[in-house]
Amino acid sequence: MAEPKNDDFLDDLAQAEAEEQSHHADEIDDAEAEIEALRAERDALQDKFMRALAEAENARKRSEKDRREAENYGGSKLARDMLPVYDNMKRALEAATDEQKEVSAALIEGIELTMRELLNVFSKHGITLISPEVGDKFDPNHHEAMFEAPLPGTKSGEIIQVSAQGFMLHDRILRPAQVGVSSFQG
Repeated sequence: MAEPKNDDFLDDLAQAEAEEQSHHADEIDDAEAEIEALRAERDALQDKFMRALAEAENARKRSEKDRREAENYGGSKLARDMLPVYDNMKRALEAATDEQKEVSAALIEGIELTMRELLNVFSKHGITLISPEVGDKFDPNHHEAMFEAPLPGTKSGEIIQVSAQGFMLHDRILRPAQVGVSSFQG
C-alpha cells in the first residue's frame, strides 16, 4: 500500500512564495518611495540652484548699475562746488566795460580762456549747460523760478529774465537755471 502523500510541504512552499512576493513587493514599495524622495530632493535642489543663479545675476546687474552710477555721479559734489567759480568768472567778464577790456585785454583773454577750459572739463565729465533764453517756456524740470512778474507783451509762463544758467550732470539736474517768469494774464 502506498503511503499517503504529505501535502503539507506544498502548503509551506506556497506560504514561502507568498511571503517572498510580499517581501519583494515591500522592497519595490520602499524603492519607489526612495526614488520619489530622491526626485523631490532633486527638484528642491534644482529650484534652490535656479534661485541662487537668478540672485547672482541680479547682484551682478545691481553691482554694474552701482558702478556706472558711481562713475557718472560720484563727482557731483565737487562739480556742484565748481559752479560758483563759473558764475563768478562769467560775472567778471560781463562787468568789464569796453574801456577795461581795451586796457586789460590780456587779463580778459586769460579769464575767457580759463572759462572755456572749465567748460571743456565740465563737458569731459558729462556736465552740460542749461541756457534758457528770454521768451522760452518755463520748464520746472530744468528751471527754478526766482520771481514772477506781470510783464506786458509776454505770455504767462514765459521766461522774462535769466539770473543764472543751470547745469546737468549726464541726465540729472546739478543746478536748475534760475529765471524770472511772466505771470501776465493779458
